[in-house]
Amino acid sequence: MTRLVRAPAPGAPGRDRRARTLPAPPGTARVIGHAPSTAVVGGGIAGLAAATALAERGVTVTVYEAQDTLGGRLAGWPVRLADGSTATMSRGFHAFFRQYYNLRALLRRTDPGLAGLAGLPDYPLQHSGGMRDSFRHVPRTPPLSALGFVALSPAFTVRDLLRMHPAAALPLLDVRVPDIYRRLDHISAADLLSAVGFPEAANDLAFTVFSRSFFADPTELSAAEMALMFHIYFLGSSEGLLFDVPHAPYPQALWDPLRHYLVGHGAGVRTGAAVRTVTPAGSGGYTVETDDAGHRHDTVVLALDAAGLRTLVAGSPRLGDPSWRERIARLRTAPPFLVSRLWLDRPVAPHRPGFVGTSGYGPLDNVSVLERWETQAADWAARTGGSVVELHAYALPDDADRNTCQQRLVEELHRLYPETRAGRVVDARHEWRADCPLFPVGGHHHRPGVTTPDPGIVLAGDIVRTDLPVALMERAATTGFLAANCLLQRWGVRGHTLWTVPDQGRSALLRAAARLGRPRPP
Repeated sequence: MTRLVRAPAPGAPGRDRRARTLPAPPGTARVIGHAPSTAVVGGGIAGLAAATALAERGVTVTVYEAQDTLGGRLAGWPVRLADGSTATMSRGFHAFFRQYYNLRALLRRTDPGLAGLAGLPDYPLQHSGGMRDSFRHVPRTPPLSALGFVALSPAFTVRDLLRMHPAAALPLLDVRVPDIYRRLDHISAADLLSAVGFPEAANDLAFTVFSRSFFADPTELSAAEMALMFHIYFLGSSEGLLFDVPHAPYPQALWDPLRHYLVGHGAGVRTGAAVRTVTPAGSGGYTVETDDAGHRHDTVVLALDAAGLRTLVAGSPRLGDPSWRERIARLRTAPPFLVSRLWLDRPVAPHRPGFVGTSGYGPLDNVSVLERWETQAADWAARTGGSVVELHAYALPDDADRNTCQQRLVEELHRLYPETRAGRVVDARHEWRADCPLFPVGGHHHRPGVTTPDPGIVLAGDIVRTDLPVALMERAATTGFLAANCLLQRWGVRGHTLWTVPDQGRSALLRAAARLGRPRPP
């Protein structure tokens, strides 16, 4: 396992002076002599990170993306609204947390100062019973962050605190990867919260909202993943829980500039090019088959979602060995989710936040008022006097009736923001998807890592296992860079430096308490 070392403060990527650095594997600055070629299969965050890291070192890169647009689950595409105007639709809101060091490093390739990101002033959580939490005034540095949250949250009373079982919460105080999986992957996030005895209001208002950000119900999510999430966003990092969002839609803000950047480094970017099979070539390298032809490459990065990776490996029988192929076949996809975007003919009340997480509003998990930060939505709202509102519902039943769910989300919006009842819906777009990874109880051991039995094949994506404290979009970006570093190391070329939040609990006293709570070996 690669050793993490403390980073010198002057080079830290954020405000946290305890952020950790993963030194770049040594080598030459660029490829010397004939440049090897790499196929990057998948044009989402992971694939684009890998392609960027390789192209910058002189590797001949071709990105193959099945969809017509880059960005994966952060892709966007043009639509024409009922009023004749054009807009960019996407699969919904994503929070760019400030501890996403490697994702932000990727974005800095085209936006060095990250001027294209806007910081939201708060991360509010609203319960249907009237209870409300906020992270705006919570201290960012642990353990003051946890103490401040409890002190400021209406979900915690003195009586509630006396009823809790702090011993059950000890694993949360010193999260280390992969140790946390050995300790907690066998139970669900819901079971862990129940064992700790968190107040029901806190479970509903905060922890369920957090766990559902993994697109899964807490009864299905591994407790180790929830513990890692607490460490990354709350108990292990001093970056805090406030976050940034792009000023413009994803293609204009992120992926169009990065595509130009890649092309400028000699990379080929092929959209609408689904890869059907990857086959080891007799003369070395691999043949990547698309609908139009076969393409030979020296190495391949597979940066696909769980379903795409399963399908490609199943159709490429000469890849890997039986054990690895079985691990790929066992990857699971989270339940369906719905993103509904409404263009309303009148504004949401000006005091409403740009983003709010919700609990107790039926299937509604969060609401975004896009004109609060996105210029395209702001232009439409200014021109029409309306609002652009986005509604999310995660972990829906597989057999959910779509029309019923879509109508229910609008009804819950009316309950949350009553002024929207009087608004006419100028246009509405509904995106149903089921392609996010599921991190089930007991699933970590079977997840594949970056390397594979084929030395010229590496994996990247948020489903890929890595012994680093990263998750969600940051896991995608990090594994993309790690995959590139593996290939660069083969060729004696210097890799890329990576960063993570601290890889252990921040307080020596709390780490000692956590050790006392661990079962001793026989």
